[in-house]
Formats: sequence, C-alpha cells, structure tokens
Amino acid sequence: MAYWVTDRVREIFTQSVPLFDISSVVCGMTTGDNNIFVRNWFEVCDNKCGWGISNPEEAIVSGKKWFPYNKGGEFRKWYGNNTHLVNWENDGSEIVKSGRAYPRSRHLYFKENITWTFISSSKFGVRISNKGYIFDMSGCCAFPKKNSQYFPIVGFLCTKITFDLLMTMNPTLNFQVGNVGVLPWLEEKISIFSDKITSTVKKIITISRQDWDSYETSWDFTTLPLISPEYLSPTIEASYQKLRSHWQEMTTEMKELEEENNKIFIEAYGLQDELTPDVPLSEITLTCNPHYRYDASKPEEELEALLRTDTIKELISYAVGCMFGRYSLDKPGLILANQGETVEDYLKQVPHPTFRPDDDNIIPVLDDEYFPDDIVGRFKNFLKIVFGEKTLSQNLDYIAQALTGKSTPSPEKVIRDYFLKDFFKDHVQRYKKRPIYWMFSSGKQQGFNALIYMHRYNKTTLAKMRTDYLLELEAKLDAELTALSEDPVKNKARISKIKKQIDEMKTWDELLNNKALALIEIDLDDGVVVNYAKFKGLVRAI
Repeated sequence: MAYWVTDRVREIFTQSVPLFDISSVVCGMTTGDNNIFVRNWFEVCDNKCGWGISNPEEAIVSGKKWFPYNKGGEFRKWYGNNTHLVNWENDGSEIVKSGRAYPRSRHLYFKENITWTFISSSKFGVRISNKGYIFDMSGCCAFPKKNSQYFPIVGFLCTKITFDLLMTMNPTLNFQVGNVGVLPWLEEKISIFSDKITSTVKKIITISRQDWDSYETSWDFTTLPLISPEYLSPTIEASYQKLRSHWQEMTTEMKELEEENNKIFIEAYGLQDELTPDVPLSEITLTCNPHYRYDASKPEEELEALLRTDTIKELISYAVGCMFGRYSLDKPGLILANQGETVEDYLKQVPHPTFRPDDDNIIPVLDDEYFPDDIVGRFKNFLKIVFGEKTLSQNLDYIAQALTGKSTPSPEKVIRDYFLKDFFKDHVQRYKKRPIYWMFSSGKQQGFNALIYMHRYNKTTLAKMRTDYLLELEAKLDAELTALSEDPVKNKARISKIKKQIDEMKTWDELLNNKALALIEIDLDDGVVVNYAKFKGLVRAI
C-alpha cells in the first residue's frame, strides 16, 4: 500500500492507460546453461556472428552460430551493455534440444526493442536495442506497437517519473515486467510533445552510442579516440587534453538533454510541484564521465587522475592489439578476429601496414630487452609511428606519470614493470575475466613471460615459444651469469635473481615441453574458460 502518493499521482493512474496497452512488455529466454550457450562477443570467431539479423528466417539462412543477446548488465541508460552472444544456430536447435531451456517470446526475437536490467543495485537503466537481438530473463524488453511511439517510450522510461513510480510499486529494485507494464501512459498529453521528445531522445542516444563504441570492448569499436585525427597531437598530453575537453562537452550536453527530457515529461504529467528535472552527474551514464565511471564521492582531482590513468591504459591495450593484428593503424575495426588467422591474412586486408603485427603471435614480456620483438621495444615503436620520434621521450614520461601518479627518472622501467605486473591483470578486468591475450608465465620470479593472442593460437605455438624464446633466453641468462661472475660481490643481487629465474624456467620447461608435444587444439566456440584451462600451469591464473 503506497499510502504516501499525492492526489496528482492517483489522478495520473486513473487518467492513463498502462504501458501494456501500447507495448508488449516481456521476459526473455532462459538457456538452461549459460556456460554452454552464452559467450562474450570477443571470445568467438567474428565470422560466426550474426550481426544485424532482422528475423528468425534470416538467422537460419545466414548459417551463423552466435547472435547478440541482451542480458541486462550494469546501470547504463540509453545505449550500451552490448557484450553477450547466444548460440541460436539453426533456430536454437541445440538450446531447445537440451530440454532445460525456456525460449520465451520467440516471435519477438531479432526485433527492435527497448531493454533494461531486471535486477539492479542502483537505478533503472533503460536502453534501446536495435534489430538483431535475442533477449534473456535478465534483459527484459518492451516492443512498442507503433513505430512512432518508440522514442517517446524510451524517453519516458528514462525519466525520474518512471523511477519514482517503480519505487512506489516495487521498492526492491527488481524491475519486473509486471511493474513496467502497468506504468501510466498519458497518450493525449505525450502526443503534444512527441516530436520534441523524439528529437531529444535521438540526440541523447547518439551521444551514448558514440561513448559506448569508443572502447575496444564494443563490437562496433573502430579506433582509439585518443589517436583519431581530430585529437591527435605530437604529444599524448596534448591529445588527451583535447579529448578530455570533448568528453566534458559530451557530458554537459547529455546532462542538458536529459534534463530537457525530464522537464517535458514532468510538464506532460503535471508534476511540476513534485519533481525537478535535475540529473546528477553520477547518473549521466557515459564511460567518459568519471562521476559515473568511478565513485562520485571522490574529490574532483582524484576522479580526473583515475580517468587519465585508465585512458593511458586503454592506449597501451590498443597498442598491444595492433601488435597482434587484432587492430591496425591503417584500417578501422577488427582485422584478425577469427580462429587461426595469421599475418598473411592481415596483409590481405592491410597490404602495406604502417605498424606491422608480430609474425609468430608470441611477444616476450621480460625484465629486459632480450628479443627484437620485446613488448616495450614494440610499444616504443608504436609511439614513434603514431606521435612521432621527436616526442618519444616526452610521451614516455607522460605515460609513466599517468601509471604511477608521479614523475619518475626511469619512465621506461615503469612501463616495463607495468607490462610485467599489471597489464594482464587490467586486461582480465577489461574483458570480464575472459582474456583474449594470454600471459604465459614461468612463475613468481618472472623469469619468462610471453603474451599470445588466442585467435591466432595454433597447435605449434607452444613448441615455437619453447625453442625460439624460452631456451634462447636461458642461454642468454647463462651467458650473463658468466659475465657477472667476474665480480660476484658487486653483482651479488643480480646473480641471485638470475639463478632463481633459471631454476624456475627449467622447472616450467618440463610442463611446456609436455604440452607442446601434446599439440593442443582449441576451439573458440568453447569460450575462454574451457580453452584457458587446457594450459593450466603455463598461464597466469585468472
């Protein structure tokens, strides 16, 4: 019993029709086993994904296996949280055959809709969902009966009015279909403002989509904004300042538009005496907005530092993607994203690369530059090509300062330490514990580490890693040990470290050799969890 509501709210319910009358509001599928049937989009082969499918018949004819799947996700409004795929090959034959699935509302699959997260820890995050999606129990959906009502319904569901009404009807933060379906729709009042609402909502969605697609975990990501022509300067610092100004403008514009949307609906619903249109910065759900991305209660200076650090880490991640050929400086979007692809496949798409990807898909990550394709050496080369050779030293300083929060006399060491200690940890977090770059590591002594890109892995990769890198590094360390032994007192610490590393590497080599001889195959359809487990003891734990 919501005894506290005002007379005006009671009137709204008596004067309106429920949302159910103008839109189908439905729950989606329960697969019965998400571990088998659901993947993050970046785990599988891009050429097996059905993008932009319009209906079930088209999906069958396409022969594709994986299709976009709305599964809710974190609090985000307007656009985003597009990360999952579901195995709906041959009209979902495997899922249906399992006997454990409940593919509800199948007649609505692949249709344009409005989706939200069923269970939330904060606010009601409603987003558009273009054609081509199947949807989950956690990603409930509304399907407007008239096309003209699509954007007005999106605008309404993203207002303060909607959230307040939902909290009145069900304060548990479980946004159930029944609660959403009975939200009051004042058709006569809303139709007066329909064009204005549609225009405002479209602008907001454009901003939200641009933000979502600016990060490599979006399947529509094309290139890193920091190095795009409109922001690129000779120094990373200047590039970042330009980009940060753009982000601030985006956030300000989004806030103004959201408040305009609130104002329109508050007027239409006659709630001027009860609600204000204000939207706090923490609810402007853009990843580039630090007040949303981080804890908004932190001081402004700390929020800015966090954003700068993460932007630099995204630059490093993108550079590693270019090293493996997942991305290219010469062509937008994914380049190598299918199982077993090679540099030859890359060169078919980018015949004359500005920055050539690694030939053998093995990039050593060591405490010194022992190999020509050493990751720090390759990263420095990337910076020279993108920002110019003259500013390399300045850019290395800026990166090191962003990573540590302070100036350092040895920026290259800071960057090397980051690759050794923190890059993989950040990568695992960015890719939701489903890493696509795998860190092979001999152990705590950091004797041997190397990254590979799982889409380019083949059954000979481990043998090549052993013969061309591990054994060669052992020989180089042995030679260094001999040289250091000429002054054992002076070089005591380094000698001790190398001995421990060599011992660790020899122990690890036994397992590496056994796995190499086993010629292990992987199948990207199985996902990261299953494939990664095949290399237990060789790779860093997730």
